[in-house]
Amino acid sequence: MNVPILSQAPRIVVLGSLNMDLVLRVPHMPRAGETMLGQSLSQVPGGKGGNQAVSCARQGAAVSLLSCVGEDAYADQLLAGLVADHIDVQHVQRSARDATGVAVISVDDSAQNQIVVVPGANLRLQVTEQVLRPLLQDAAYVVLQFETPLEEVDQALRSARAEGCKTVLNPSPVQPLPDAWWPRIDVLVVNEAEAAQLSGSPVDSPKSAARAARWLQAKGVGQVVVTLGSQGAVCCDQAADGAEAAAHWHRAPQVQAVDTTAAGDTFLGALTVQLAAGAKLDEATQWAIRAAAICVTRAGAQPSIPFHAEVATRTEASLWSPV
Repeated sequence: MNVPILSQAPRIVVLGSLNMDLVLRVPHMPRAGETMLGQSLSQVPGGKGGNQAVSCARQGAAVSLLSCVGEDAYADQLLAGLVADHIDVQHVQRSARDATGVAVISVDDSAQNQIVVVPGANLRLQVTEQVLRPLLQDAAYVVLQFETPLEEVDQALRSARAEGCKTVLNPSPVQPLPDAWWPRIDVLVVNEAEAAQLSGSPVDSPKSAARAARWLQAKGVGQVVVTLGSQGAVCCDQAADGAEAAAHWHRAPQVQAVDTTAAGDTFLGALTVQLAAGAKLDEATQWAIRAAAICVTRAGAQPSIPFHAEVATRTEASLWSPV
């Protein structure tokens, strides 16, 4: 797989959430009314914004994070971890009204998870054009998701367009997008459930993922990637005028999964950095799949996110096909 070597760190801005993850290891997901004995409880730095920022930084980018935390011990721990990954946190706000966000994550013996998020201070995030536009002037991409107020996502999309900065949107937790947003999205990254809800059609295979990706691209998005878990991902690149967009299915290597938490965020960060370095969408997708494959073999959110050098050592053949 030919991927660009990072001669210098691309600048990426991430606007998103910071949570302390309370991770419960359980034999299986409890049924309604069931009481069970858990295997362990741990505190792990997380939140989609934090995870995506860490993934971008560990893949070699210079990252600035816009987020909001409380004035509590969880906030101090989260910020210390980000600083250790050389992430610029000077624009992370503190709320005196709300506690730092918390996610309660149950992970079962098959490595599947269930997540309940209490957003807390994440919903207090406020960004202005005066703050955003200088940050975006020399940034390659701004990365966005839906664990912060949509008004701030809208502001970031508009500011990015004004500054010529490309945008990556991961609409999670999924909800309908305003019509004006579609043409402002350069890269849309969704999983099967998100692709199905946004497109209005089931997504349960590479072929149905390709149909959904083309439908989403027709709304005005530049590039679309639909992640399929252990099946890999389908990417849909921009097409010439009048031609159907080419969709390619990239398979994932077979690994023994331990915990799938942060796999999607790892994928997104790795994809974004490769695109910022000049990789084609197919190449960036293959690289991101490898990064996510490493992530799921480890426990926890941010501790499981691999570094660029770890992904570079994977030697699986790239298996892909048109869909």
